[in-house]
Amino acid sequence: MDRLPKKRALAAVGNEFERPEIKKRRAVERLSSESSEDDSDSDGLQIAGFGFGGGEVSTFQNANTSSPSEPEAVPHESKYNPLALKMMQKMGYRKGKGLGKHGEGRVDIVEASKQRGRRGLGLVVEGFEGGEDVNWEDEEEASSDETVDWLPQCHLPIPEYEECLTWMEQGPRKRRIDDENEFCNPQTLMNLLACKSTFDKLDSEEMRQARTRSNPYETIRGGIFLNRAAMKMANMDYVFDFMFTNPKTLDGQPLVKGNELLYFADICAGPGGFSEYVLWRKNWHAKGFGFTLKGANDFKLEDFFSTSPELFEPYYGVDGIDGDGNIYRSDNLKEFQRFVLQNTDGKGVHFVMADGGFSVAGQENIQEILSKQLLLCQFLCALSIIREGGNFVCKTFDLFTPFSVGLIYLLYRAFQRVTLFKPVTSRPANSERYVVCQGLRSDTKPIHDYLFEVNIHLNKLENTNQDITDVVPLEMIKEDRNFFEYVTKSHESLAIQQARALKKIQAYAQNTNLFDSKQADMRKECLRKWGIPGDTRSAPKISSAMDKFYELTKERNNDYFHFKATKLSPEILHQKLHSVYDYRCMISSGERCFILSLGRSHVYKWDGNISSRWTKLIDTISLEIPKNSLIEAEITQELKGEGRGQRKIQSVHILDVMCLGGEDLRNLHFNERMLLAEKFVKAIHKPSRSDLAALRTKHIYKMEDLHMLFKNLEMKVVKGSREPRLCYTTKNGRYILPTGVYFVKTTKDPWMMQLSRTHKRKYFYDTQTRQSVFETPSSSIAGFKDCRTNRYHWIWESGVKVHEDQGMNDEDKISKAILLEFIEHKIQR
Repeated sequence: MDRLPKKRALAAVGNEFERPEIKKRRAVERLSSESSEDDSDSDGLQIAGFGFGGGEVSTFQNANTSSPSEPEAVPHESKYNPLALKMMQKMGYRKGKGLGKHGEGRVDIVEASKQRGRRGLGLVVEGFEGGEDVNWEDEEEASSDETVDWLPQCHLPIPEYEECLTWMEQGPRKRRIDDENEFCNPQTLMNLLACKSTFDKLDSEEMRQARTRSNPYETIRGGIFLNRAAMKMANMDYVFDFMFTNPKTLDGQPLVKGNELLYFADICAGPGGFSEYVLWRKNWHAKGFGFTLKGANDFKLEDFFSTSPELFEPYYGVDGIDGDGNIYRSDNLKEFQRFVLQNTDGKGVHFVMADGGFSVAGQENIQEILSKQLLLCQFLCALSIIREGGNFVCKTFDLFTPFSVGLIYLLYRAFQRVTLFKPVTSRPANSERYVVCQGLRSDTKPIHDYLFEVNIHLNKLENTNQDITDVVPLEMIKEDRNFFEYVTKSHESLAIQQARALKKIQAYAQNTNLFDSKQADMRKECLRKWGIPGDTRSAPKISSAMDKFYELTKERNNDYFHFKATKLSPEILHQKLHSVYDYRCMISSGERCFILSLGRSHVYKWDGNISSRWTKLIDTISLEIPKNSLIEAEITQELKGEGRGQRKIQSVHILDVMCLGGEDLRNLHFNERMLLAEKFVKAIHKPSRSDLAALRTKHIYKMEDLHMLFKNLEMKVVKGSREPRLCYTTKNGRYILPTGVYFVKTTKDPWMMQLSRTHKRKYFYDTQTRQSVFETPSSSIAGFKDCRTNRYHWIWESGVKVHEDQGMNDEDKISKAILLEFIEHKIQR
């Protein structure tokens, strides 16, 4: 225990046997540590660093001189350890003299290091050497309020394709932007470019730190989403009255009809922040298609922590999921268009988001020129898949060249409303802004075809000195005064704002103590206004299947899950089925089970038996379903073709649903639950993924219309069987081997449905109170539990004849003829 104090004493006093240079180094270290609390006192001894001259080290400056014969105290010597001063004097220090044998060492103080960031020692970056006295006085009030300035609506007709072709001009390839002043004041443009150039020599880390501290909206970041792009989409969706997640026509009518899905496409947008926001907002009521460059910037669906990535389907053009996603390729554009239209009933998507960009490090001033084809192809792709009345948002950068402005002009002709908008979530110092378009006009194919032809020419001119310089004549743009004045005003305003933001960053880089104090308030206010939680992003926790089951069912007594459908016999048919209007029917086939999803491939099944447990479905069949879904289904095989060429396809057919993607549907009417299940199936259907089993809904028949079911029965040759077997053709043209029919009672006791012959409409009758009403009473709706416990199964076992080509009928069993006769009798009563 006595060794440590001794060691400290030696360090402070010095060891007489140490070499002189070691003694000097120890003295310097000691003095540095003692003076670090006040190293800015210009009147006293100031330790600043190390100077190397003549092999000697000097670390201080003394303003006075003294006789070398008598050791003198340094001014304000009381600040320093007397032992340290004594050590310096022993090494030959005299006031006003340098160290060294002949006093030739440096006398002047070594200036404190001003090295910053990763700069080399002593490197000075012109324009960024400041200090704590640098301040930013030009403060602009930060606000979460944003306004939209729409272009006046264009009433010109859609131009003809042949006319558009005459607009295209070719010329020498450009590599400068400073002469592009047709749509911006030359002085404003030069000022902006000068501000950008100021940062060319600044260390990137210093730039990021200053930018982070200077932007009042910087801490909004990505929030619960995977990146900032998602929050930009949330920002713009709010500002534009949710025209993306709840699109409407200009007169306020919903663009998404009835039980229809919201279809959207996300192009050049990896890793997918835009889509994560939309799916978080809409859940499984939306379906997204993705098209982006394959590789490092691909969609990262596994990082969609806030929502279900199963609702999004990337497609990369030619070769589908194995394609390259290069949007410049004409064949990729055509294939993506075909795929989207095929999976949206030929109508296209309700809106397209585009967020393309690539690194232009060192060439920021000509980012617009370098990105021209990318911008064109995003516009082209969007016009190929947006349905009439649909919307579009695309990231752009500077828009000074006639080529870029011409592209905006074509959108102005193609949509009912267009605006150039920079949200607060877009950093004020960059060139980023968004073109937002609402209401695609009809018959815009000529504009699409023209852009397609321009892209072909751009590909041909690649690696040459020639380029497409104009897509719309400059004179035509200027003649449209509304458009020309709007674009010029927008450019001026955004250029001035950007230059100001760049100067602010410069000031914050000069003074690292500057910090925008409004960041916390702006984050809180914006998130509240946009309806985004302020939670920290975190990966979802995967619970056990049993825990999730109890969580979704909300009760520990789940005996009704063990219930087996009652076998339908002639006695039960006449004693229990009082009204045919109370029942819905569906074909049975395959293994009945419950399916529970925890997300992605974490899908489990359970046969409903008390002695059984949840097992992972992937062991037998591959299926991806959004988390927090609980479904009753049948696992069956669908058949395609006949004979040796017949194929068997694993599929899952939904019988009923309790929860879908976290939405509790148990108390809805059976009809409504199955309609939502059909919508759910469309949302997660991925035709590009042949490895996934198909998920489908059963075809539901009213009992009074059961004769329609038998029209889909036929005898077919099934692989592995010598004799033709009874088959049921599904909605998609494939067929299954039926085992019977389920009868589900959808009216809850004591209510029953009857047909009023006077009014020719159905009504509800309470068998206890004898009350009759036409509108559906809420107490008459059979929920998930009631439908499970009031279900009958007509089993097509041996002796049950449902097709004329089958063998003899057992008269003690229910045949097709007996059942149809029963239904007819009930209807005529």
